[in-house]
Parts: sequence; structure tokens; C-alpha cells
Amino acid sequence: MNSEFLFTMVLTFKLAAVTTIILLFIGIPLAVFLVFSKTRFKSIAETIVSMPLVLPPSVLGFYLLLAFSPASFIGKYLTSHGIRLAFSFEGLVIGSVLFSLPFMVHPIQSALSQVPTSIFEAAYTLGKSKMETMIRVILPVIRHGLVSGIVLAFAHTVGEFGVILMIGGNIPGETRVASIAIYDEVESLNYAMAHQYALTLFAVTFAILLLVYALNKKSLEGMR
Repeated sequence: MNSEFLFTMVLTFKLAAVTTIILLFIGIPLAVFLVFSKTRFKSIAETIVSMPLVLPPSVLGFYLLLAFSPASFIGKYLTSHGIRLAFSFEGLVIGSVLFSLPFMVHPIQSALSQVPTSIFEAAYTLGKSKMETMIRVILPVIRHGLVSGIVLAFAHTVGEFGVILMIGGNIPGETRVASIAIYDEVESLNYAMAHQYALTLFAVTFAILLLVYALNKKSLEGMR
């Protein structure tokens, strides 16, 4: 097991972990908005959140690459402040957050929509604020949705290819994650190394999903 393989795998799971943590902080309030908001712009927000499910990764990657380019207004502004997002780890994080957003939001949204209104009413009757109710009462109730969102977002980021390739390229030690490495090794006819990357990803994601489904099943049985 060479050092390049280890570094690539560490970078892959680092990207997935950072992306998932950011999505968790974004996904909860966004899911709350989508479930409880009465605004007429709710449908637009739902459409934007769900678009990565049907949008080709290369489309999102292309427009992010244009936005990060020094030729664009955003890219020029960032460059003037010494910030480079194109072909950088930070750029990968932004792309991964946008593309994995529905995988975090939808499970939380689904779990929230199943919470009885009586739970909210009981908490308010006991004098708890909306924020306190959400943190101390609702989040424990929807923990299965939270866990599902965390796992799906993490696994989806680990396996992402199109967006990563468009905005990150294949820079060893900086943007070369496992999905890119597999493609690169296959192009070089180095099937043994490609198999090592692919098998590692398969084993890790399978183990994580199996553990989560087992925990969710146990949690649901305990609630009956």
C-alpha cells in the first residue's frame, strides 16, 4: 500500500467529512424552512435544492468553474484577495456541498414532516422557545432522518466524480480524490491500482450503510 494511495484516500474522506459537517448546519434550517414555511417562494427553494438530483454533474461543475475563473466577477474579486477556488480543495468543498445538498436535506425534511404537531404544542406549553424546542425536542425525535442525511451526504461525496473533475482536475495531493484516481488508473491500464481504490471505496461505503440501517432499524423498533 503506497503513500500516494493513502494520501488519496485520506483526502477523499476528508472532503466527505468536511462537506457533511457543512451540509448538516445548512440542511437542518433549510429542511425546517421547506416543511414549515408558508411563503410562495417555497416551491422555488424546493426546486433549487432538488436540482442536483437530475442535473448532470458536469453542468454544475462547468458553471462553478466559470464562477471561480479570474475572468469572472466573483473569481476576479476572490483572486484580488488571494483566494483561489478553481483547482483547489476549497473549491471541491463548495462544489460537493452544492451537489450533495438534497441528500442531506430530503431525509431531514421527510422526518420533520412526520413529527406530530402535538409535540410542538406541548413544548410551547411548557414554556420552551422555538429554538429550544427544535434543538432539545425535535432533533432527538428525527435522529433517524439526521443519521440518514449524514450518511447519504457522506457516501455521495465519496463517490462524486463529475463536479470534482470539472472544478478540481487531477492534482495529486490537492484535488486527486479516489473517484478521479480510479479513472486515471484505468486510463493508464493500471487495473490493479484501480481495483485497490474501487474495492476500498466499496468496502467502506458498504460498511457505513450497513451500520446505519442496522442502527435505524434498532431505533425504530425501540420506539414501538
